[in-house]
Amino acid sequence: MSEDFPLKEETYRILGACFEVYNEMGRGFLEPVYQECLELELQLQEIPFESQVTLELEYKTHKLEKKYQPDLICYGNVVVEIKAASRLAIEHEAQLLNYMNAGRFEVRLLVNFGHYPKLEYTRLVNQKKNHLRQSASSAGKMR
Repeated sequence: MSEDFPLKEETYRILGACFEVYNEMGRGFLEPVYQECLELELQLQEIPFESQVTLELEYKTHKLEKKYQPDLICYGNVVVEIKAASRLAIEHEAQLLNYMNAGRFEVRLLVNFGHYPKLEYTRLVNQKKNHLRQSASSAGKMR
């Protein structure tokens, strides 16, 4: 079964960096620690990214005072949200869905470094107005 979605190779590279951080650090740290480690790993693997970019939100063409600040934007089109929870909850995914259109990004990754015994992630793909949800978790190594 072949998965076909936008930015497939880029997404695999980002997830590979996440697995490397998880293998090196394990679980038990707070999100800022994993963010710093992941930023270092992305640099080491020469994956382009921006950290904590502020994105404006709108309501019926009115700019809101509240802003959205994703943890990372990789390759200019993949949002990465980092969590350090025992498991991903529906609220975590809802956060990503609520900001789905904030930057018109094609792919969003929700990555949980707090899950044991394996890194947990959810991939959300925006394919025109139909949102395709793909979830997976894998033991410390990408397959």
